[in-house]
Amino acid sequence: MALSLMRGQSVFISDIRNCQNKDQERLTIDKKLGIIRKCSRDSYAFRLSTRCQARFPLAKTFCQNSPLGKESPLSNRCEYVDLHNVLVHYSEALALQKAIVKEKKYLIERNEECPDTLIMLQHPPVYTLGTGSSEEFLNFNMERSPYDVIRTERGGEVTYHGPGQLVMYPIINLRNHKKDLHWYLRALEEVVIRALSSTFSIEASRLKGLTGVWVGNQKLSAIGIRVSQWIAYHGLALNVSVDLTPFQQIVPCGIRDREVGSIKQLLGEVQASQYKSNVDQLGTDDSVLIDMAQKSLVQEFSEVFQVKLEQVSWPTSYLWKKENPSTYV
Repeated sequence: MALSLMRGQSVFISDIRNCQNKDQERLTIDKKLGIIRKCSRDSYAFRLSTRCQARFPLAKTFCQNSPLGKESPLSNRCEYVDLHNVLVHYSEALALQKAIVKEKKYLIERNEECPDTLIMLQHPPVYTLGTGSSEEFLNFNMERSPYDVIRTERGGEVTYHGPGQLVMYPIINLRNHKKDLHWYLRALEEVVIRALSSTFSIEASRLKGLTGVWVGNQKLSAIGIRVSQWIAYHGLALNVSVDLTPFQQIVPCGIRDREVGSIKQLLGEVQASQYKSNVDQLGTDDSVLIDMAQKSLVQEFSEVFQVKLEQVSWPTSYLWKKENPSTYV
């Protein structure tokens, strides 16, 4: 039975039956198909070739014609998993992220191409606590919580996820961008600020000393990340048309003197005439707002991070498929 097909060539199960591990399997498939893997600028092989070119000028011509001498055209590619109209359980989304992070580490260790990944989805109602979150910011007894409460590994305090809130999970190798967590957080904020301005004419901003995106005293977008070996995951949540009532049961992000808002709320406030936008004629239909916000976030993410998005199906990770063969959304 053929395992894969490329340019008319097939790799058969018999070709890899005796492989002892994943490395041997990849090498066997590569040899069979005649693949030469290119290296990114961050790889050891590329750095070595660069030093050789500087020390031995005659090697420059050879290196320029070699895959090692050029930055791969895939270095700014980002796989986009579009589930923005799907409710994905938080635990399953987290497992998917971890599988993708694990696979990216595998690729980086072997100097193979490692494109970024962007996942957009919604969650069923759930409260999540960051690594060091305190339960004092919960206004209810954990045993009688109205929704699931999950302690996760991101930074930040307690927050709420629910239908009508777009959640964006970028899983990116910061070595290909900038190895600076403050820069990364500000870049995520910039994505939201631009999206709100360009699509909804909502002028949002940052608040000194606080992470997230704000309109006046209201927080529209919360951000919490985790970084492992310079691979960032988790991400941001934007309140589009989400029911804000569940936020009353917590102290969102541990900030007591601020409120939580949404795009729908701002667009629906008669007094806030400065927020009238190009969605006026459409009203504030939830599905319309969600679609518009998703499209804008994706576009601004592409521009801020300078990546080319390529939509892929879910799940995208080999490890996810292998470890979760029967998982569904």
